[in-house]
Amino acid sequence: MLHTPITAFYGGLLGITFMYLSILVIKGRRSAKISLGHGDNPHFLGVIRAHGNFAEYVPLILILMLVAEINSAHEAVLHVTGAALVIGRIVHAYGLKHHSGVSWQRVSGMMLTFAALIGLSVQNIVFLY
Repeated sequence: MLHTPITAFYGGLLGITFMYLSILVIKGRRSAKISLGHGDNPHFLGVIRAHGNFAEYVPLILILMLVAEINSAHEAVLHVTGAALVIGRIVHAYGLKHHSGVSWQRVSGMMLTFAALIGLSVQNIVFLY
């Protein structure tokens, strides 16, 4: 039987985070009466992009984590990359929600996300050889 508790744990945390971001978008649409798009509201555009950016990166990284865990990657690698991804996505979303331009939260959030993406990609390639 396949057992992937580390990916399940981080997937659960990220699922809850995605739900929170979804609620922010729904609340923003309702309060501003925007059915589609961002209604030329730069603050709301940041909320939408935090949600969209999360949806663009997290699935691929979770797939890479799942493959690495199935292939018996070291638990420390999985926890470090999982924590980097969770923290990175939360910090990045905070930066997009609270700052219209470049912020340290956006930059550091993307760096942590990229670290998880590259780390798991390399882990999966190295495992092959």
